[in-house]
Amino acid sequence: MEENIQYYEAYEEKLQQEILKMCKSLGMLDNELLSSEDIDQKWKEWAPEYIADALPEVNSYPEFAIACAGYAGMAVAQWWDEDWGRHHGASYASLHGPRGFDDMDEHIVQNILRLPLDSPQAKQLMNILLCCAQKAVTFIRHEHIEAQTVKAFHIFARTVKVMFRTGAAIQLRLLGYKLHKVNLDRKGMQPLS
Repeated sequence: MEENIQYYEAYEEKLQQEILKMCKSLGMLDNELLSSEDIDQKWKEWAPEYIADALPEVNSYPEFAIACAGYAGMAVAQWWDEDWGRHHGASYASLHGPRGFDDMDEHIVQNILRLPLDSPQAKQLMNILLCCAQKAVTFIRHEHIEAQTVKAFHIFARTVKVMFRTGAAIQLRLLGYKLHKVNLDRKGMQPLS
């Protein structure tokens, strides 16, 4: 069992690094993946429902099934920046469009990120998430996993987790967040009074 967990963790880390590298080359991310515990916790809450929606789509629309996790991450990052006190309790269903999971991407772009679907920004985001999803599908295929197995399920779950975190990181960066090194040496610190 421990061997399987290590395999899945190694797979997730390699995929995250590859997608980060690709997003960096496309100018969408820097060297680090921006994140927040609040945002990561939302994925833990939503993952079972997301996977239940996405799994039936994997055979026919694998890129879409994977990419929508990135859109979900973008939505949560937008809400986190906007007003987390108001949005932290948002349900997974709030990501669905009028056709449910089938138009989640358009609903998030148009109604949560507030971008017209035909705008250059929306098209850029859609292209980036499609490229990430295609990279992920290729990554999965290189694992040579038999379909509809426990291993396939776990690899899919790790893949959509990576996509969620990537989408959140992209949106955080677009909102202006950056990582800065902070020097906390004792000389520069002032005592609290």
